[in-house]
Amino acid sequence: MRKIITITAALSAVFAATATATATPPRVLRSEFIAYDTREAALSGDRHSIQRFTVVNPTIVSQRRDAVIYMQGFDTDPAYGDYNTYLHLENVGSAYTLLVNGKVLAEVEDDRTPADFILNDVLVQGRNTLTLELRESRTPQINNGTPQTAVSQFEGSRLYSQRKVRIDDFSARILPDSTGSYGVLTLDIIAANDFNFEERFSVGYDITSPSGKLLDYTVREVTIPGHSRDTIHITAPIYDAPKNPWGEYKDSAPLYRVVLYIKRGGKPEQYIPFNTAYGSVIFADGKLTRNGRETEFIPHRYVSQPDRTSARREIERLKSAGVNTLMPDYPQPEWFYDECDKAGMYVLDRAAIYAEDMRTIRSRGGTPSNDPELLGEYISRIESMYFRMRNHPSVAGFLLGGEAGNGYNMYKAYQHLKSLETQRPVLYDDARGEWNSDM
Repeated sequence: MRKIITITAALSAVFAATATATATPPRVLRSEFIAYDTREAALSGDRHSIQRFTVVNPTIVSQRRDAVIYMQGFDTDPAYGDYNTYLHLENVGSAYTLLVNGKVLAEVEDDRTPADFILNDVLVQGRNTLTLELRESRTPQINNGTPQTAVSQFEGSRLYSQRKVRIDDFSARILPDSTGSYGVLTLDIIAANDFNFEERFSVGYDITSPSGKLLDYTVREVTIPGHSRDTIHITAPIYDAPKNPWGEYKDSAPLYRVVLYIKRGGKPEQYIPFNTAYGSVIFADGKLTRNGRETEFIPHRYVSQPDRTSARREIERLKSAGVNTLMPDYPQPEWFYDECDKAGMYVLDRAAIYAEDMRTIRSRGGTPSNDPELLGEYISRIESMYFRMRNHPSVAGFLLGGEAGNGYNMYKAYQHLKSLETQRPVLYDDARGEWNSDM
């Protein structure tokens, strides 16, 4: 029986949108992942067995002149204070205002990039109400571009929880050693303790080869003060890695399965699975290399597909045509990157920034990319794109946006993204020879 979140059909009246936002920033910027309760569920991807997880699919309850109101009720049990509760939203369909229990949590203009929010500060024990006010964007000038693929509204949206002692994020890659004779797994795990008091627990991981052989495992004990984080650095030799280079196969690519987990009182919990691969794209001195060998992108602009099966077929078709790199219109569902990982297809991930109509007008008040008042929205969209899928082997670089002209905001966006990503290239077609594009 699910313990914390239970959807009900009975919805209360629409809350007024006059409440102030919480003091804690609700937007969560980290890798998009699912924490499973058991190893079996993690390996099979069985989300139905997760106790604190439910699908979000709110219902229209009213319409105003300026917004359509969707609502959904959910319950929390007496143990909810031991957990962080998150809301993941995607395929909303328009800009939106997010409220929980009548309190405004976020104003979101970019509905194309999936977003996560932490709800702790506004939850109460028992009945809670999620409200979404779908409205016109306040930055329509940078939404002027490729139309969004038609999918079921709110598909992929969910409520989920993690214990306050948890794995908060991670980064992982397998690179050649200095001689190129074997691979080295470099794994950074960010462990967090959001209780008020110190916690002692263990953080573990294991890695399995593409053939299913267990290669390495480690459990590290950590002591973290209340409301603090610590990073556990792990390196391990992967001797068979040179035999399994990613992206050099006509069919499927060899992937290594990593599972992260927490142990408290000797009991494992919070299993987080993901795939990684041998090799990494590095851009330096004007050259693009993978595993020490110079490579090149053979790109194709990818028009987003409505479902996983259609995407898989399109990826296979393009790969057979000689394409090795996809440039999606905007950030895609997590399963798209999984399919590219499996196919050995590079991805240049693109931020959802388009301003096609005014792209050639560089004066202030012309292209939005040269309007400093929009800088915060540009940076927000760049960060939201970058943090989600940066760990996927297929993600080989980043695009600042689509057709949007150039100027102050794109200069700052390039500098900010380069401060986050030091190895993979940052590209922008509309730089047109200016310095804010690596290639």
